[in-house]
Amino acid sequence: MPAFSFLRLGALLTALWLLPAAAQTPDQPEASSGFVPRAAVHAREAMAVTANPHATAVALEVLRAGGSAVDAAIAAALVLNVVEPQSSGIGGGAFLLHYRAQDRSVQAWDGREAAPAAVDEGLFLRPDGGRMGFHDAAVGGRAVGVPGLLRMLAAVHAEHGRLPWSRLVMPAVRLAEDGFAVSPRLHALIARDRFLVADPQARALFFDAQRRALAVGSVLRNPALAAVLRQVAEEGAETFYRGAIARDVVAAAAAAPNPGSLSLQDLAAWRPIRREALCGGYRSWTVCGMPPPSSGGGTVLAMLGILERFPLPALAADSAFSTHLFVEAGRLAFADRDAWYADPRAMPVAPASLLAGDYLAGRAARIDPRASMGRAEAGTPPGAGRAARAVHLERPSTTHVSIVDRDGNAVALTASIEDAFGSRRMVRGFLLNNQLTDFSFQPEDARGAHPNRVGPGKRPRSSMAPTLVFAQDGSLHAVLGSPGGSAIINYVAATLVGVLDWGMPPDRALSRPHAGSRNGPTEVEDSPAGRALADRLALFGHEAVLRDMTSGLSVIVRSDDGGWTGAADPRREGVAAGY
Repeated sequence: MPAFSFLRLGALLTALWLLPAAAQTPDQPEASSGFVPRAAVHAREAMAVTANPHATAVALEVLRAGGSAVDAAIAAALVLNVVEPQSSGIGGGAFLLHYRAQDRSVQAWDGREAAPAAVDEGLFLRPDGGRMGFHDAAVGGRAVGVPGLLRMLAAVHAEHGRLPWSRLVMPAVRLAEDGFAVSPRLHALIARDRFLVADPQARALFFDAQRRALAVGSVLRNPALAAVLRQVAEEGAETFYRGAIARDVVAAAAAAPNPGSLSLQDLAAWRPIRREALCGGYRSWTVCGMPPPSSGGGTVLAMLGILERFPLPALAADSAFSTHLFVEAGRLAFADRDAWYADPRAMPVAPASLLAGDYLAGRAARIDPRASMGRAEAGTPPGAGRAARAVHLERPSTTHVSIVDRDGNAVALTASIEDAFGSRRMVRGFLLNNQLTDFSFQPEDARGAHPNRVGPGKRPRSSMAPTLVFAQDGSLHAVLGSPGGSAIINYVAATLVGVLDWGMPPDRALSRPHAGSRNGPTEVEDSPAGRALADRLALFGHEAVLRDMTSGLSVIVRSDDGGWTGAADPRREGVAAGY
């Protein structure tokens, strides 16, 4: 059925579809996700939005001192290692988009972890050939990839930093030494993790003498991490990759239960990669994201390219029908993500083929405006072989930083150690990632070899989606991103639709109930508005699954007066601040 044929189905069905899920106007509180929106912040010159008040305060301090967007992002990212140890840090990796206002250029920096040279594609297979359970693979040293965060930050700083490197690292050093109050969220995450207490260093840091999670409000000090960061401040990022710190990282991965194969040579050889940003048009806007090995940029662009075939701006925001279209676009885009995306050296098809206009028009034509398709099959773009099928989705513990400085330069940085608390292996006060579990556990199935299978030096597929949006005149319009594992893609795409199609201010866009599909069930946020939306989606054949969907979006949008409006997701601890 052609994408626009629903316009001819009659006024009765149209009226039904256009009814909002929970309210008739966006001003009524019933239309929210059930979270109290965090008031948006307006600033004339510079803005920072991060996942934690400590990180936002440090980023704003750097911006006020004349630091660049890159400087502020570095300082914030290292503070987040201290206060959000479960989500990111120097034991993990990141992706970063940088916009330079002077020449309106965009750079994409790949700080993704890489597989050690000694691995093979059977890394996550049991002796009988079956795939390992997720935590059997993730906990210990087996899934530890080469950490990339510090070298990537240092490389970006060398090109775009203004303040000295040590000036940017020291706020995290001081916070680790002086300590910070354990938040309700951090306490809850420690308390419910069944693996963390087994690591001696983690047990000493996160638990009391009775092996109970540190209480809310208690002061968490991390002198071991402070010492590492002080050395990094004084000697530079390279001190992490060679010498005593590197030896301890390798020893921790090797000595862990479920040991890994990380080596000193792997650490010495790893380098960040500056890639070409993946950009595409959406109505009158240009949206830029990360290229592979992240699938985030391409899959967001695919969803938008499919949705562009439908008149979303004319539909009621968060109506059952507009949500139906969004969910179905997600099914199609995730089917292609799972089949084709991987380390760019292993992809059998270029992202440009998956984002070609004719190809996406054909994908959009598969959407039935009256009923859900259930599960979508991957498409076959021109020049591609047979589509594969992935067997794993990454875990939702990540962080995001959005920054705009006084000169209009911007950074969207998404960082991660993968699962909450990563591998649960702590070295000198920081946790090692378990990022290799983002590879396909089974190297092949009945459809053939998967492009995202494990391989020496390969970078596993990600869904991280730092995003920049540009207006028709080429000016920067928005900076955003989110944690959330593979659900990041839906969170970012939905926010873009809210801001670009429906003109929502960022705080309103972030308070909407989440709904989407990763080509599995229709997932709807478990909130009053979400439950009402799920009931209406049943009219289109969706069997909705209600879930906690704790996105952590950080959004900055150009204001009408030329300044900036920033907002943080109410589901986590983030805040916005500017001047």
